[in-house]
Amino acid sequence: MSEEASQPPGGEGHQRWDLPWAEPFGTGRPERAKLAEQFGAGVRRTGSLFQLMGQAAADRIGINATDLNCLNILSFHGEMTAGELARETGLSTASITGVTDRLEEAGFVRRERDPADRRRVVIRLVLEKGLAEVAPVFLPMARDWQQMADRYTDDELRLIVDFYGRMEQIIRTHLARLRGPAETASPADPASPADPA
Repeated sequence: MSEEASQPPGGEGHQRWDLPWAEPFGTGRPERAKLAEQFGAGVRRTGSLFQLMGQAAADRIGINATDLNCLNILSFHGEMTAGELARETGLSTASITGVTDRLEEAGFVRRERDPADRRRVVIRLVLEKGLAEVAPVFLPMARDWQQMADRYTDDELRLIVDFYGRMEQIIRTHLARLRGPAETASPADPASPADPA
């Protein structure tokens, strides 16, 4: 955090953290550094708003945010095993069992035997239920996204799609890092506390 608090747009008198817990985002030329700072802040704000949107949507649908997130992940595949959904979300298989129980009771999914392997149980999305109760919650925002996308050329949209693909890989990398063993700072790490005198 910088020593001097900067002023947010339209919010004079209110202090804010530009980039808490992080090193300065922008380096190099002042203009480039400013753009890099705005980029980092934009990513953070968007991530926070997505979390708030997910919670608000879950409240409107009548399920909890974790269950909605699992339902969203399942919608990309149509069907998954409990183990596959656990790996994708980072939840324990016991937690996924609870999620599936709740979603099945609400009618959003059903458990079925895999016709190709009767020993294998899959969690299958009930499309009609999702279209009836989930899609209407997100449709107005999806329409706004489409209108926004229409403003860009094909090449610009390819750049945006590439950006999101790269961001997804970065987030997956750090999800794996956070789900793994906790990192221990080495003695040479400048962030490590100094030995007492």
